[in-house]
Amino acid sequence: MSAPIHIVLAFDDNFWAPAYTVMRSICISTHRRKDLVFHLLHLPLSDGHRHDLEGITREYGATLSWHPLDKSELFDFFVAELPASKRWPKVVYARLLLADLLPADLDRVIYLDCDMMVRAPIEQLYEMDLGAQPLGAVQDSLHPFIAGRRDMRQNAGIFDTADPYFNSGMLLIDLAQWREINLKAEVAVLAAKGWMSRLYYDQDVLNLVFRNRWQKLPWRWNTIDAHMAHEGLDPAILHYTRTAKPWGLLSGILHSSAYARWYRHVMTNELFYSFLRHRWKRWWLKKLGLRK
Repeated sequence: MSAPIHIVLAFDDNFWAPAYTVMRSICISTHRRKDLVFHLLHLPLSDGHRHDLEGITREYGATLSWHPLDKSELFDFFVAELPASKRWPKVVYARLLLADLLPADLDRVIYLDCDMMVRAPIEQLYEMDLGAQPLGAVQDSLHPFIAGRRDMRQNAGIFDTADPYFNSGMLLIDLAQWREINLKAEVAVLAAKGWMSRLYYDQDVLNLVFRNRWQKLPWRWNTIDAHMAHEGLDPAILHYTRTAKPWGLLSGILHSSAYARWYRHVMTNELFYSFLRHRWKRWWLKKLGLRK
């Protein structure tokens, strides 16, 4: 066995199926399946959903390392005052605490959002040169708008729209350097300035903390807003940031997302329909006023 490849995901029980899919897509795309170590930063999971996730080990021999966030007082305290929304639950902030939540002996990890699918050997990304920077990422194609917000001037006192700005959905991290930066203190400074309500969740936070301290990686390792036009460009990682997702019932027929039919079979048809029923149940419960 060669050196392990450490990959981090963060999700809650409502996103177990996409988490399974991004892991399975990695396993499908590499020969080094038994070198893979998936660090799962998760909120409470049902027994059935955990069993589904464990299928990655049963099928490919990859290692799953469980990091339950509900048992972390640090996580609860840290996210208590941070903004959240229906689209972005507070579990997204777990990536800001990697230095505290992951084993101290890890020196490099890849963080991936769960709305992704990998199509190339992940070791190619893992072994990239970071140029002595603490992290590598792909520049966000919408970065002037995301940083500047309304009229490209709403956040003029926070960001310079001419500065490079990365998408935080894929991060290649040098943990030794990352640990030298007190991210919790940096967030406290931003909060003291009254900026948190003006920021685009943890992505803006990371761009402020690591301004001019990140290595720009090739776009194909985080193909943002993945739609059909990207299929001819051989993307390595598809990032489904659009409202239309590949797990939509008709996504393969409507071609609303890149590689939607491929994605469905990576998720497996059994889990695809299980995830669909789960979402429909949540929708009806909300409609009937039985859940928030």
